[in-house]
Amino acid sequence: MQQLHTKKSAAAFEAAQKRMPGGVNSPVRAFKNVGGTPLFIDHGKNQHIIDIDGNTFIDYVLSWGPLILGHADDQVVADLKKAAERGTSYGAPTPLETELAELVHQIIPSIEMIRMVSSGTEATMSAIRLARGYTHRDKIVKFIGNYHGHSDSLLVDAGSGMATFGITTSPGVPDALAYDTLTVPYNDTAAVKELFAHHGDEIAGVIVEPVAGNMGVVPGTQTFLQTLRDETTAHGALLIFDEVMSGFRADFHGAQGLRGITPDLTTLGKVIGGGLPVGAFGGKREIMEAITPVGNIYHAGTLSGNPLAMTGGISTLKQLSDADYVAMEKRVAALTAGIKHQADKHGIPMTVHHVGTMWSAFYSEGPINNFADVQACDQELFEKCFWQLLAHGVYVAPSQFETCFISTKHTDEDIEKTIEAYGAAFAAATR
Repeated sequence: MQQLHTKKSAAAFEAAQKRMPGGVNSPVRAFKNVGGTPLFIDHGKNQHIIDIDGNTFIDYVLSWGPLILGHADDQVVADLKKAAERGTSYGAPTPLETELAELVHQIIPSIEMIRMVSSGTEATMSAIRLARGYTHRDKIVKFIGNYHGHSDSLLVDAGSGMATFGITTSPGVPDALAYDTLTVPYNDTAAVKELFAHHGDEIAGVIVEPVAGNMGVVPGTQTFLQTLRDETTAHGALLIFDEVMSGFRADFHGAQGLRGITPDLTTLGKVIGGGLPVGAFGGKREIMEAITPVGNIYHAGTLSGNPLAMTGGISTLKQLSDADYVAMEKRVAALTAGIKHQADKHGIPMTVHHVGTMWSAFYSEGPINNFADVQACDQELFEKCFWQLLAHGVYVAPSQFETCFISTKHTDEDIEKTIEAYGAAFAAATR
């Protein structure tokens, strides 16, 4: 157990609040869900982050997923340095864009054509516009607790940061947009069928996290996802898999590869940029060719496909292999089993999920199948254990509604230390 120093972080947070709302540029970073002062990070290397007070942590946030090779991977850093020396942005095509597009298609074959963007939010927003323009319909179906970025029509009943702050819809989102967004409980096959029975011919598309990661890790069941494929096909709607989080995380080939279900469109982010700001949306050629300049559905972006982001993605994906996922999944399985064992040992109600390189510990007996189940978790106990874990050198997501990750750099020793830290946290929290 380390002495957790926070004096410098507290001063940095106070200064930040003078110039940024809540002192942050993304709300969950403010630690509102766990109280106290957020940690300000100085640097990271491999599986560790070090804050400005000198505290060192085994990191399971990994920039909310992108850093599957860990922090400051030597090869990625070297490749980025070379790219930066040549120029950071041209606003013109480069071969790097095609190279990354080919690489993504090889790994996720359903992405026949792709358009690069600068964030996951932009990717999902653009995929929704494409679905509406392609089908000439307005209504979109999303699932309660699934978060698809902060564009207006997708902020209805969203998870992740929205859930952390207890928000169901955000001021500034017009009622008309909410009207065209139909929401259904996640993993509720009967509700999906009923919705399509009443509105099937009005629905442009269904957007879903095939493995939900924005209410913690909640896998979509095979039956649920297959029902979405069947209903959208039957009614001429598009199926959009939001794999911004699960892409290259649930499996090397994405959740769609893991489940064997092919969507019409896929959105990607995080790992595809190797830690740089990037996103993408892609899918069937005939649908993607409805976008300008081939079609008339508009999309543009000054930094879309910029050479640094493309280099980060290429460098990351080229280093990954199926063997890496076997090793990471083995460690995740050991970690989650160990956490559950410690919880049982200390009488802590807990359900632990993991899919591929993603994992979550829910402070509830479970089962955890949807957002309502996650909302019933013990938030107070989560908060107590979060701070105890920090004191024992383990950094996990500061919200019950977020996902944790593992990287290729995490070791068996890290897993053992983390399990021990959970045991100590549970013991302290129940005294």
